[in-house]
Amino acid sequence: MRDQVVAVILAGGKGSRLEPLTRDRAKPAVPFGGGYRIVDFTLSNCLNSGIRKILALTQYKAMSLDRHISMGWGRYFCRELGEFIDVVPPQQRIDENWYQGTADAVYQNIYTIEKENPKYVVILAGDHIYKMNYKKLVDAHIANQADMTVGALPVPLREAAGAFGVIQVDTAGRVVGFEEKPAHPKPVPGEEAVCLASMGIYVFTARFLYEELCRDATRRGSRHDFGGDVIPAIIDTNRVFAYRFMDENRKRDAYWRDVGTLDAYFEANMDLISVDPQLNMYDDQWPIRTYQPNLPPPKFVFAGDQRRGYAVDSIICPGSIISGGRVERSILGAGVRVNSFAAVEDSIVFDGVDVGRHAKVRRAIVEKNVAIPPGVEIGYDRDLDRSRGFTITDAGITVIAKSDGADHFPDATEL
Repeated sequence: MRDQVVAVILAGGKGSRLEPLTRDRAKPAVPFGGGYRIVDFTLSNCLNSGIRKILALTQYKAMSLDRHISMGWGRYFCRELGEFIDVVPPQQRIDENWYQGTADAVYQNIYTIEKENPKYVVILAGDHIYKMNYKKLVDAHIANQADMTVGALPVPLREAAGAFGVIQVDTAGRVVGFEEKPAHPKPVPGEEAVCLASMGIYVFTARFLYEELCRDATRRGSRHDFGGDVIPAIIDTNRVFAYRFMDENRKRDAYWRDVGTLDAYFEANMDLISVDPQLNMYDDQWPIRTYQPNLPPPKFVFAGDQRRGYAVDSIICPGSIISGGRVERSILGAGVRVNSFAAVEDSIVFDGVDVGRHAKVRRAIVEKNVAIPPGVEIGYDRDLDRSRGFTITDAGITVIAKSDGADHFPDATEL
């Protein structure tokens, strides 16, 4: 399959609902679980599935993503053997517009895909957290002699209403209808409480894909989107099948997360530090790879009863120093320093943050390289945090952006 398949990862989304974490980076480049980026899950799925020809299509704020992929992922591919992972910014070969939709993004890169002469093209989103074997997806596509196959996630009707694109299928799994975020989703035949939500994962027979993208490009009124335009246009005349998500996470319940809001992002990260996380990050059979910086191990400073550096129920990344402070139920990125008598609780702290002496951080997301002055309390007074210019989510999480520096702490005192 290696020489027959090209994967195209749509990695150019703005991720506006994740502001301010996407202020300077695309959504797929947002850190996750301390040492990872969101895109690492899709890339790891490709690698673990034996797909070694990958095009990552970028658009907005792509520098961080480009740097991460070039530093962390190139070593897994040998171009002399026809393997590659290429980050592809908009080429404007066809017109001078930015990508108008998911289908248009692929259409504008037909030339790049065709050069590889694949039989099948797997189109993936780069901003979801899950484990999936794409080889099984392609095998099902071939077995069904399908023109297109859509990855489908079984979702309770009450959860899918207004939230997902919903696929209607017959008893053989052939797609007979598609609705974009319907208020009243139609259930799966024989499963009245469940519907099939589109995962934004597609397999096309390559020649069919080229023809349909060219046809969609000339269709008046089209938004040039796979879910909203391409699928409805072909289901009556072509062989389109749904493929039920088969989870490689090896847990009781299937794991798939769209961490598209700050609260969903916070909850998915906090799951990782629970006693029995829903997402298994310690699975040697389906490893999640990433770029690992060359840093020393984390360090904990203990100097008598008054100064104890410790962390419990937490993830601490390399290069971090807990210098007499305490960390509880939190995730600390690389190179974080928690100074003496400081406390970090129920928080996500990105790389390079410095938490000053006696400072307290609770239920917060702190962007990289932020310096929290000594004695400051974050997450204790929402009105005070708002007055400092911080974002407060619906669930009460305080989010400190990169640019929110010392000027936002007029109440800071030197301790």
